[in-house]
Amino acid sequence: MPRLVVISNRVAVPKARGVAGAQGGLAGALNSALKTNGGIWFGWSGQEIEEFTGSINYVRSAEGVTTATIDLEHQDIEEYYNGYANSTLWPLFHYRIDLTKYEREFGKGYERVNERFAESALPLIDEGDLVWVHDYHLMPLGERLRSMGVKNRMGFFLHTPWPPTNLFVSLPYHERLVKALLHYDLLGFQCDTWLDSFMHYCWKELGAEVDYETGEITLDGRTTVARAYPIGIDYEFFTSKGETGEARQAGQRLLSSTRHRTAMIGVDRLDYSKGLPERLDGISRFFDRYPERVRDLVFIQIAPPSREDIGSYQEIRTTLEQKAGQINGARSDVDVVPVRYVNKGYPQEELFGFYRAAKIALVTPLRDGMNLVAKEYVAAQDPEDPGVLILSRFAGAAQQLDCDGEGALMVNPHSSDDIAHNIRIALDMSLEERKARYEKLIVTVREENVQRWTDNFITDLAQDAA
Repeated sequence: MPRLVVISNRVAVPKARGVAGAQGGLAGALNSALKTNGGIWFGWSGQEIEEFTGSINYVRSAEGVTTATIDLEHQDIEEYYNGYANSTLWPLFHYRIDLTKYEREFGKGYERVNERFAESALPLIDEGDLVWVHDYHLMPLGERLRSMGVKNRMGFFLHTPWPPTNLFVSLPYHERLVKALLHYDLLGFQCDTWLDSFMHYCWKELGAEVDYETGEITLDGRTTVARAYPIGIDYEFFTSKGETGEARQAGQRLLSSTRHRTAMIGVDRLDYSKGLPERLDGISRFFDRYPERVRDLVFIQIAPPSREDIGSYQEIRTTLEQKAGQINGARSDVDVVPVRYVNKGYPQEELFGFYRAAKIALVTPLRDGMNLVAKEYVAAQDPEDPGVLILSRFAGAAQQLDCDGEGALMVNPHSSDDIAHNIRIALDMSLEERKARYEKLIVTVREENVQRWTDNFITDLAQDAA
């Protein structure tokens, strides 16, 4: 297999800004691929410098993975990262057009930093290398590398949703952005829904020839292949965490603190796409409808902060604290607090213990590219006494974990009634049904793992003729 050059905004180096939450998803997946194929991982260090130099910092990890990072100046971070990436593309790609900011300077900064990434990455790419670019931060990068003479096979994977055409066209210069994407040889999306939206845009707005069966998109004499590659977890690695003392201790801590109540858990980065206020509204509706069950159920929401420089993220933290406080104010007793809101992160060992101790997981994003928390929860369950996964039908994971209605309980995250109804179903579900649902889910989670994801994408990138 050819050497692999991975390029992403976030690189898993200690204390990197923007890397929080990556270890279980993007970082774990890419480290796995790099260990297998050899190569280098290039991106932003997360550090800020006074003036951009393009100087590359190299680090070789104990696992043999080399990272190469550059530092960015303040204006780059504000316009490219906080600006275009996270205040324009992120809300738009999660269907939040009401939060999307269209600022000319953001777009200029985005293009400038992609140019800087291309110039810095160019010397790292040898003839025959496969180049794999990741996520919405770096959509124009392939075109920039092509303009510098790179003829290598290049692939791009989008970890977020791709919005419907009628939303995406609100983005200024949307045609330019998608035409840049079509300079990659292979485009990957998390599920068929996002893939179909992209292909519809190419057909309707660009007039490209689109073959939905093969995934081929032809424009101006060039053909790109687009396919769905659902990302999974590193199943063996994650389940090995359950054998640690930290996992067992975390599980015991949670169980002993719940005092025989059923623990229901949510684990999400603090982000408006995750549906956290709506989730609390659903829990509030459940307790309004079944006030006597306040002694049967305790909800633990773990929500580590992210992107704290952006105003909309500060607002959601305030909203969650208010909603959790209102539920607890109305329903608490001297020995009962129905909602625990924890604004910090935990290592995977402890999360495994929490997942196993919780008999219900609420994973209810308003929109999500995939959502690996849902898969981690399933992987952490005791086969003899598994918990119930309640999952948003608008997460990419829903296409895999519905299991023809016999896997996760599917909910509309916008509906308090639907959330409340499914909490009751989960709380009262028999052991027999829980085990039957778990047995369907675990097959998908175990087999559709991160190794299969990387193997499928890299194999297609290496073999497909564009």
